[in-house]
Amino acid sequence: MNFLPNKSMTKIFNLLNLNTETFGLDITDLSLRLAKIKKGGGGYKIENLARKEIPGGIIKRGEVRNANLLAQEIKSFVSEEKIKTPYVIMSLPEERSFVQVIRMPKISEEELKSSIQYEAEHYIPFPLEKVYLDAQIVPSLKKEKDFFEVLLVAMPKATIRPYIFAAKKADLIPMALEVESQSISRAVVKDDKSLIPLLIINIDRSRTVLILFAGTSIRFTVSIPFSSALFNHKISQAMNISPDKTEEIKDKYGLEDKSKKGKELFDIMVPVLTDLQEQIKKYIDYYHSHIVHDFLSKNGSSVKKIILSGIDADIKGLDKFFQEGLGLPVETANPLNNFSSQQPKQFSNKKELLKFCSALGLAMRGINNPDYD
Repeated sequence: MNFLPNKSMTKIFNLLNLNTETFGLDITDLSLRLAKIKKGGGGYKIENLARKEIPGGIIKRGEVRNANLLAQEIKSFVSEEKIKTPYVIMSLPEERSFVQVIRMPKISEEELKSSIQYEAEHYIPFPLEKVYLDAQIVPSLKKEKDFFEVLLVAMPKATIRPYIFAAKKADLIPMALEVESQSISRAVVKDDKSLIPLLIINIDRSRTVLILFAGTSIRFTVSIPFSSALFNHKISQAMNISPDKTEEIKDKYGLEDKSKKGKELFDIMVPVLTDLQEQIKKYIDYYHSHIVHDFLSKNGSSVKKIILSGIDADIKGLDKFFQEGLGLPVETANPLNNFSSQQPKQFSNKKELLKFCSALGLAMRGINNPDYD
């Protein structure tokens, strides 16, 4: 899907058809993450993964506050990593997006193009003239004779334009822009066409994204203000340690260590995680009461599995904590689910790879879809 101005409605509108070498650039409030991959040897292989912290305040809650500074950070990062192609697929902030599957009558493609924007007005919580709207027909989860299922994605123009400005000022050419949930799902969901509904929980430095995915498509997403940075702040304050030591503490003790330090860390983390767990339950309930009723057959319609991704996904015992609290199987994401089993050794650290789910998904799109749809 493509958020570039005047190139919306990809897949349905099918506007772009280029076969160009690209790379993925994931942009968050606090960092830039880059992924460049190639196809070969029976799958994808990583050519480059890199991460750069950016000063706080350039982006705040997904809104670019200083596009010129963001451009400088992007340009220096791309130069340092010796990326030769200017063509980039970029992420957009989940918390500023609207993502939902809707039903449309089975009409001709031309009629669908003209009617989708009218229908979108009933769902999107922004005036249509102030958003870039994208849409894609997705395979139905029931055998529908009279309806299409269409994934709607919308984001305010005021949010998107500074990202495009920064990329162009950094001498890059954005080929497509998409929300994080799309790129994360592409990376962590195994491409086996499974219809099993999954909940992906992506915990990052500045937010957590919940992604309900079924069949071959996202069903809906939500961004909540829980973050790895919040974890680190709580630990730093309670244990009286410097913030840069918190990652080391989390890695060493997790939620299962029975030592004095381990129990101290457990007591700090559990109240925060319990609050997150309650929010997750609320959205699972919403899925079961709304989305299932509208789109899924009763058989096998409930969420069957949770996948943890992002910076804190591999905290020891986190999977068991959520499994017990939510009553569902929980596993840590494999960002190389759809990659060749043979990868360069420098890219084999699973903990590091979990930080690059979105960037890898963006890079996969560039290779998988020459028309960037």
